[in-house]
Amino acid sequence: MPKGSPMNREFKVGDIAVYPAHGVGEVMGIEHREIAGSRAQFYILKIMDSGMTIMVPTTNVKHVGLREVIGEEEVYHVYDILKERGEYAITEQTWNRRYREYMDKIKTGSIYEIAEVMRDLSMLRFEKELSFGERKMLDTARNLIIKELAVAEDEEELVVAERIDTIFSSDHN
Repeated sequence: MPKGSPMNREFKVGDIAVYPAHGVGEVMGIEHREIAGSRAQFYILKIMDSGMTIMVPTTNVKHVGLREVIGEEEVYHVYDILKERGEYAITEQTWNRRYREYMDKIKTGSIYEIAEVMRDLSMLRFEKELSFGERKMLDTARNLIIKELAVAEDEEELVVAERIDTIFSSDHN
């Protein structure tokens, strides 16, 4: 199964993982807690971007979509998705239907689906003004992709951001 999708995997303290819609985080600890009368084991995940701490039951990793950061091959695939310029019927839909579909894609945690959202909204931006919600979603998708690609490529976020911006600026100069 590709790393860009949720998988059953055991994480160790210090591992870097991706939590859907929140982004890249580090496993800070593995703790046992008693919740509602039953004892469970949790990963303590600190999200790099926000500093937020999330507890993920170790038995629920696949269900919540916690996954490894993508590898080198997947990095190329993400850039290919961002560069795709096919026919897509986004202007046919109402903004709220589009918004729901894109939000569902972001919630999957799949970097490929998030890349599709970023690509589509980036291209739509050249055709019409994005709504406030669409602009916010574009920023969210962009940030999630930049963070993960920076970790995957062992590169500065600024370099990855410039590389991505170049993909979209070359279309409409």
